[in-house]
Amino acid sequence: SNHMKQKTGRAVFQLGRSLPRFLHSGSKLTSSTAASKLKGAALTSEDIFAREDKYGAHNYHPLPVALERGEGIYVWDVEGNRYYDFLSAYSAVNQGHCHPKIVSALTAQASRLTLTSRAFYNDVLGAYEEYITSLFGYDKVLPMNTGVEAGETACKLARKWAYTVKGVPKNQAKIIFADGNFWGRTMAAISSSTDPSSYEGFGPYMPGFELIPYNDVPALEKALQDPNVAAFMVEPIQGEAGVVVPDPGYLTKIRELCTMHNVLWIADEVQTGLARTGRRLAVDHENVRPDIVALGKALSGGVYPVSAVLCDDDVMLTIKPGEHGSTYGGNPVACRVAIAALEVLEEERLAENAERMGKILRSELSKLPKDIVTAVRGKGLLNAVVIKETKDYDAWKVCLRLRDNGLLAKPTHGDIIRFAPPLTISEPELRNCIDIINRTIMSF
Repeated sequence: SNHMKQKTGRAVFQLGRSLPRFLHSGSKLTSSTAASKLKGAALTSEDIFAREDKYGAHNYHPLPVALERGEGIYVWDVEGNRYYDFLSAYSAVNQGHCHPKIVSALTAQASRLTLTSRAFYNDVLGAYEEYITSLFGYDKVLPMNTGVEAGETACKLARKWAYTVKGVPKNQAKIIFADGNFWGRTMAAISSSTDPSSYEGFGPYMPGFELIPYNDVPALEKALQDPNVAAFMVEPIQGEAGVVVPDPGYLTKIRELCTMHNVLWIADEVQTGLARTGRRLAVDHENVRPDIVALGKALSGGVYPVSAVLCDDDVMLTIKPGEHGSTYGGNPVACRVAIAALEVLEEERLAENAERMGKILRSELSKLPKDIVTAVRGKGLLNAVVIKETKDYDAWKVCLRLRDNGLLAKPTHGDIIRFAPPLTISEPELRNCIDIINRTIMSF
């Protein structure tokens, strides 16, 4: 009976996946009853844009493409057009869309046990904790759901450590951030932001946060003179700021200075970690070890919200029962999915592939006309180009034309386009994409 239910479920699922393709083949529904059952399946892209605009909050400005399916490095819209995905959900689908191993882990656990809360033990959390701490070489992990929750957790750990271990006076702990940082849009995250679109109109802001220039060792050295500084939180490469890569040795100096001044180094690896830049973590490019690492996005391969904070006992055990937590953090589905997502990165050697493909991509992008593409930067498969804006074109118009040519990317900060495909991309596929980018740029 259970076997038959599973077979029936799979059949319905496959039918559901195939319906939109059937509808795109030119067939028209003649029955209004059938149409009502299908509901949104026959909607055009324009219908979908209009529906979201009518019923949803206007807190995003999506590129106008309505996606319904993804597999590997490809996504398809509701009209059946196929695109290369060069955003990877902001590096959440490093393993590619709907990776079969990750989806299998999700569905198997979802049919067994989904949520216990942390009020009780479950049989998966410990396995995940042992796996991820062994993989990254830290004593403990604190599981959460989203990347910004990982950042919030890291800040709370740093403050608690400052008061209980370092001896900072009550309510005087400071956390230093770099200009141009982005780690989410909670009240704490925007309180550290230098982007007016993130913080304007949402004050008052979190106290105890201070800013220094990114990639500026003397500024960091000066800031750390303050004995009340608990931590320095920084992205090894600033993603949302436009893939800003620091000078070689910057991360090494961060480690040296934080150690010298007894300050915790928090590495925000939510976007740069998990093989994206050609290493397991971006800090591995300089073989340095932060005190706290924040992970998210690709920790689930894009199928479920999973984040984590890694650190050693002297920091992690400063937080006691009742002082931090989450109903969904560390739930069985998240844990099983995260194990599978990490195993895929290791088994398929995706960091190595990202390193190789990234060098090819940057080499080819550097050949584009300098009067249109003024800069190319990145590491691994986290890359960006800077578009010189004119009265005829800007980064948004370039992305619209890339879409028309079968490749999806998104501008950031007006004149920058991020190029970050899934790490499973092969060299022939990458060269096809380079050809699309080249043809698109030259068309301007």
